[in-house]
Order: sequence, then C-alpha cells, then structure tokens
Amino acid sequence: MEIPIFTVDSFTDLPFKGNPAAVCLIENELQDDLYQSIAAEMNLSETAFITRRNSMDFSSGARFGLRWFTPTCEMPLCGHATLASAAVLFYMKKNVNPVLVFETMRGELYVHQHEESLIMDFPLNKPNPQDQHEIKDLLKAVVGDVPIQDVCFNPTTRNLIICLADTCDRSELTSLKPEAKSLLENESTGKIKGVIVTMKGDSTAQPGYDFYSRYFSPWLGVLEDPVCAYQCSSRGGELGLEIRDDGRLNIIGRAQTVLQGTLKI
Repeated sequence: MEIPIFTVDSFTDLPFKGNPAAVCLIENELQDDLYQSIAAEMNLSETAFITRRNSMDFSSGARFGLRWFTPTCEMPLCGHATLASAAVLFYMKKNVNPVLVFETMRGELYVHQHEESLIMDFPLNKPNPQDQHEIKDLLKAVVGDVPIQDVCFNPTTRNLIICLADTCDRSELTSLKPEAKSLLENESTGKIKGVIVTMKGDSTAQPGYDFYSRYFSPWLGVLEDPVCAYQCSSRGGELGLEIRDDGRLNIIGRAQTVLQGTLKI
C-alpha cells in the first residue's frame, strides 16, 4: 500500500518556519494502530489523515474526513494540521471547490481561500478562571518567578492558559525553558493536556501583534508546539484571529508545503 504524504509548514509564508505537520491522503480507512504508528514515525507535533467522503478524488471532492495524531495519541482538534490539510488539497491537489468541509471528532470544520491566506471556521471554546493556588507547583514549573496576571482553564480543550503580567518583556516569554519531566511530575491527574503561556503584544510596532504566546504539551508527547499565535518559539510564525458574533472563530494563516513523498506500507 502506498500513501501520499506531505510535510507542510503552517502559519508562515517561509519554508522551515511556522508549525510543521505531516498530511496523509488516505483512500481507504486504516486501523487505528496504523494511524498511530505513522504519526510516531513522522515524529511531528501532529500528523493529519484526510479520507474521502463520497467523492471521486481529492481534487473534486468538497467533503473529507480528518483525524489528527501526535506521536503518542489522537487529538480531538488541531488548528495547524487542519490548515496544512487544506493547503495540500487546495495547492497540491488543485481542489476546485471554494470551501472544504472536514468531518472531525469536534464536528464540521470549514476552510476557504482568501487571497494568499486560508481561513478556518473553528468553534470558540471559552476558558474559565483557575485558582492559582491549586496548581502553584505547576505554574512554578512553567514560568518560574515570572509574574503572572491571570490563569484560566478550558475544560473542552483541557488547556491551561497563563497570562503573564503586562509589565513583562517579550524576552521573559522567549527565555522560558520548562522541562517535560517537571511538568509531568506536577500535573499527573490527567486534567491538563497543554499549557499556553501568553502575554500582551505591541500593536504599535512594525509589524504589530496583539499578543505573543508559547504552547507546551508533554502530556501529548510534544514538549512545545511551535505556533499558536505570534509564536515566540525558535521557528516563529503568525496567525490572525477573528471572534465572530455567532460564537465561532476565524483562524487565518498561510502555509508552505516543503516535502512531498510516498509512504510504502
């Protein structure tokens, strides 16, 4: 069996920047353990698997199945690997449809082209305030002595969100070096699957950004996911967000396909 596979850098217009994801085009459903084995072999933060839904091919179909796997587990939702999947269909397979629909564990996701960018229609998952004292050891393991302004938790995505104080400098975010072992030791309940550390950006700079962030998720086999806003990771990357009145979120970004090949199984 041969499976077309692509490596795509999401949320960037430059190769080898942004957030990389592998994308596989699947003619027929595979066993779950094979999906997981492929993702482990690719060893990227996410590998996406696109399957056809009542369509002749990947160039003419408008509706597809989509699943995402980290090297260790399946994910219920992933932004950058969805962007990468749409980029493969639109740019590499020359899909003719104005809008692509992906059937996922979290419902239908829509992606369309706008000029040189792709716009994803995602659910807006609002977080709740989190008592800092309950997780003080984890907070210490993530940010050390850097001052914190606010902490929230999203029960849907199971992400903890740490907002650094407005007095913090961007260098304090970029210099964070949490260790996977320490994070895992200080959160072993299974409640938290990822930690977002964010801070106020500088909208007056050129280019200007509303906020900066980093994302750590050793619980999913990924110490740091490279892009989840204007990202202060070594790879960089940026995306746009639009909160809509209907309770949905537009995520806007670009993507570059950097590798194309075939898996032989």
